Amino acid sequence: MWLYHRFPLSFREVEEMMLARGVAVSYETIRQWCQKFGQTYANGLRRRRAHPGDKCLG
Repeated sequence: MWLYHRFPLSFREVEEMMLARGVAVSYETIRQWCQKFGQTYANGLRRRRAHPGDKCLG
């Protein structure tokens, strides 16, 4: 689910990435996870602030 929210990917692209890592899950399951947990995850991303010692990924 984090792949979908962090990067501009489709559910099917996330499904393919998971399969390449040995995790067989359908795009429909990913869609359901995003529907159920997505808002909580997105809120956490917005609240996260940089901490001393964090490395910049830019």
